Amino acid sequence: MALDIIIAMKHELMIGFIIFLLLFWKIRSDEPNPSAVISVVNGLLLATVLLFLFESKDVVLFNQMFKGNELILFQKSILSLGMLIVSAISFTWLKNNKNFLEFYILLLSSLLGMFFMISSANMLMFYLGLELSTIPLAAAANFDLQKRKSSEAAMKLILSSAFSSALLLLGISFIYGSTGTLLFSELSVSLVENPLSIFAFILIFAGFAFKISAVPFHLWTADVYEGSPIPVTAFLSVVSKAAVTFVFVSVLFQVFQSLALTWTIAISLMAFLSIVIGNLFALRQQNIKRFLAFSAIAQVGYILVAMLGFAEVAQSSIFFFLIIYLFSNLAAFGVIGIVSEHTGNENIDDYKGFYQTNKFLSWVLAIGLFALAGVPPTAGFFGKFFLLMAGASKGNYILIIIAALNMVVSFYYYLRIVKVIFMDGNENPIAKTEAGLIPNLALLLCMAGLIVLSVYGPIYEYIVHIVQPY
Repeated sequence: MALDIIIAMKHELMIGFIIFLLLFWKIRSDEPNPSAVISVVNGLLLATVLLFLFESKDVVLFNQMFKGNELILFQKSILSLGMLIVSAISFTWLKNNKNFLEFYILLLSSLLGMFFMISSANMLMFYLGLELSTIPLAAAANFDLQKRKSSEAAMKLILSSAFSSALLLLGISFIYGSTGTLLFSELSVSLVENPLSIFAFILIFAGFAFKISAVPFHLWTADVYEGSPIPVTAFLSVVSKAAVTFVFVSVLFQVFQSLALTWTIAISLMAFLSIVIGNLFALRQQNIKRFLAFSAIAQVGYILVAMLGFAEVAQSSIFFFLIIYLFSNLAAFGVIGIVSEHTGNENIDDYKGFYQTNKFLSWVLAIGLFALAGVPPTAGFFGKFFLLMAGASKGNYILIIIAALNMVVSFYYYLRIVKVIFMDGNENPIAKTEAGLIPNLALLLCMAGLIVLSVYGPIYEYIVHIVQPY
């Protein structure tokens, strides 16, 4: 039994070990070498990713509080990979920051909460994991203590998170009052459509919508993205959003299937608003972090479109898209973080003539933007194509047409940045920026991931295979 627990919780135990190691380094009297510590943490994070190679059994532990299976193992490995890339692209920034140990402790604590959230088989356990994943992020958003915008970002994040958590907890309490259970396996069969269960679902749905920045629960997103340090923004935009989406999809199709008519209407409306408003606001942004914030809101809209399809097709397409989104978004944030660390520039116009002095970084940023836009033949095109096809599997053709037309609109604002980088002249472009070996390797990993996902079909087939039993 003990061995089964260790195998099932190997990701949690590894992250817990890293956190303990960082705390040990923190309480030592002598200052640790930043480069050595960061390298060790990156090595351990790589080992966490590689845990995916070990066989996983279907287990349910702790009175159905915790579950493990191949799909959950895959999701945890994707989140671990995202954390590894965030750490690698932030190497220079972390090395020059005296509080780098606290940075890792906060983000790894958040990642640990995401793991528990994904493995939860009980509404209460899910809520505890969600809170553990959220509270450290608010502190991390305020990591640049000397900047007022960073404090504002932390305040907005903690207030919006508290509000959404309150809605979620109230919805969970109503669900318990309606059914007498919090176990996912029992809720899926005992939940019936009545005014109380519908109201409870609306509250839970609103809580999820806050976490993934779906319109109209998106108002915190742009300010938090802009004010947070770029490594925190990258983690928040990719790892945190992917974790909540994994759970949202699972809860939607496994627990609330009996309320499908209600959530189909809600998701249709939210998908339409997220795509349209995200695109319209992205068109007028000058700060590149705010631009990526509204871009992320539009991307959530496409994910919501896929949720309207059949469960198996929807989950497969969403999980595949999230991997593509991880590589493309982290490639973009990696370049932006490197430039910001060396020059402090974060406006789109600052990148005029960027290709003249930084050819490698220019291509990485351009390919990341192409993938986010869904330009063929990048992996982003296939990711969005699968999302739209999943949504169309139940005949949502009007919404699919609207989403496809908005993809054309998104080409404009993504390619506008590419035009600024490659075609706009600038007498004083950003000086040549030396990123360093580890950040460059992380950016190359993102590029390699996008290339492999665009040409290697068995990855999508594997995702379909592991989704089928669940």
